[in-house]
Amino acid sequence: MLDLAPGIAVVGAAADGAEAVTLVREQRPHVLLTDLRMPNLDGAAATERVLSELPETAVVLLTTYDDEDSILRGLQAGARGYLTKNAGRTEIAAAIMAAAAGQSVLDPAVQQRLLASATGGGDRAPSNPPVVPPTDLTPRETEVLRLIADGLTNRDIAARLFVSESTVKTHINNLFAKAHLRDRAHAVRYAFETGVAASGHPD
Repeated sequence: MLDLAPGIAVVGAAADGAEAVTLVREQRPHVLLTDLRMPNLDGAAATERVLSELPETAVVLLTTYDDEDSILRGLQAGARGYLTKNAGRTEIAAAIMAAAAGQSVLDPAVQQRLLASATGGGDRAPSNPPVVPPTDLTPRETEVLRLIADGLTNRDIAARLFVSESTVKTHINNLFAKAHLRDRAHAVRYAFETGVAASGHPD
């Protein structure tokens, strides 16, 4: 299916997580698309192993599991994208291209699940207390963080805030530095943990 997508070449296919790690070592792909639950080595562990050895490789998780624990495991492992298997070829290809470009993509159902968890509407209460957002984030940086958590691209954020994309990138670089964020997936998780995304009106 992906071989038919413009700009994407499949260089290997693995039967489990351990084989996926081996193939990434051999083929050095730009992106690893992996399931979450697999024999021998699951997707989260494979993601951690790949990124520890080859941090330039982006990882996108494609799975039937959209529960809070699975989502957080994948994001904490460093995945840039998290899609459910309801995603079609277009969505999967877009996520792969975004990951290769250093961006992150979360399935809308995954975002809703994180929001439900952050607002107490998930299956269980969060096991850890909320993280306090940095007090030195400007109101505009906090707004950009909230819009990232809403799934907006830089172009969408620029249109929403009536600023240029370069200005948006500057805000993102600043808030990433202040909050010690690795990428957009980390920013989304951070926004939900701090309540920035949940409330929509952070302090």
